[in-house]
Amino acid sequence: MSANDVLQGPVLETRGLTKEFRGFTAVDDVNLQVQEGHIHALIGPNGAGKTTVFNLLTKFLPPTRGDILYRGKSITSKKSNEIAQLGLVRSFQISAVLPT
Repeated sequence: MSANDVLQGPVLETRGLTKEFRGFTAVDDVNLQVQEGHIHALIGPNGAGKTTVFNLLTKFLPPTRGDILYRGKSITSKKSNEIAQLGLVRSFQISAVLPT
């Protein structure tokens, strides 16, 4: 595939993604598709599970149920360092880089 080719299908996809913490369901049956070359947003109020979804996608947390696919292949059982080598990484919000 050349750099000018567009990937067919989503670059990142979840199917039935769920995360439970001791009886509390933080993320429940999330199905999403992220298309390459498009802008996507995950919005919701505090406590809605946005950060948990990102932690699941980048394997900082293991899902309770569901599947995560990157470029059509399951990464659900992979570790965070393994998916980083594939090119799927996250950055953290830094509100103050310098002390002043």
